[in-house]
Amino acid sequence: MGARARGAGALLAAVLLTGAAAGCTASDRTPDRAETTTAAPSTAQPSPTDRSPHGVMLSAQLVLHDARRAEYTAVLGGEGARGELFWAPKTVLKYQSDANDQVLMVLDTSAYLGGDPGSAARLGGPHWQKFSNGRIPYSDLIDRLSPVVAVAAAAAAPDPRLVGEEKLLDTTAEHYRVTTTAARYAAAQTQLDPARQRALETALGPGDVVLDLWLDDNDQVVRLRRAAAEVDTVDYREFGSSALSVQAPAEADTAPGTGASPPALP
Repeated sequence: MGARARGAGALLAAVLLTGAAAGCTASDRTPDRAETTTAAPSTAQPSPTDRSPHGVMLSAQLVLHDARRAEYTAVLGGEGARGELFWAPKTVLKYQSDANDQVLMVLDTSAYLGGDPGSAARLGGPHWQKFSNGRIPYSDLIDRLSPVVAVAAAAAAPDPRLVGEEKLLDTTAEHYRVTTTAARYAAAQTQLDPARQRALETALGPGDVVLDLWLDDNDQVVRLRRAAAEVDTVDYREFGSSALSVQAPAEADTAPGTGASPPALP
């Protein structure tokens, strides 16, 4: 990697280290509520001098570090869904499949399932069921949806390449492609613990992983497409928006989970 790419990598490491220290605030002690008063991300363009495909991936990592959240629509293995995802300072997810009315919310180490009339009938009144076992639940789903995971894999790949400029929805985006293996894709996730890396590698399956990323002129990931054991496509918008909010249901409307681990999504 050239001197300019190494400079971008050093900048990324410094920003991530600073962010890790800043993340230990009072807001981190509220696991069942996603903070919505976080200062707006910087409007400065994170522009490493290296604008090669690898340099652009480093820039995209900086943008994600700053944004911390986004709204998404997704097609995961053929099933549509929508929601919100926070990747810092805590993991927060809202996920609603197009196939049913049930909603999943993850707030750090707690998960809430329900929010629909069918859940209220099943639970005898409460609309939500809470599960908490000290670990981040549904981490496999979160890793499929996360732009942080995808961009980390692209930045670690030896040969990301620019496919070209394309019109995407209401914007013009640069299309990048990476072909890697499940083992390399998972090993790039240094932010994840080893067990979660192994689960990610298993989920990706044997054979190549082909990752396509579309970035706008701010180096924001507006779409990812990952072809591995399954094909996933995720579109993102509202990066860093303070309007995004995921909050735990009222305690009176919540029933405790019946098992140590939350159930698989229907």
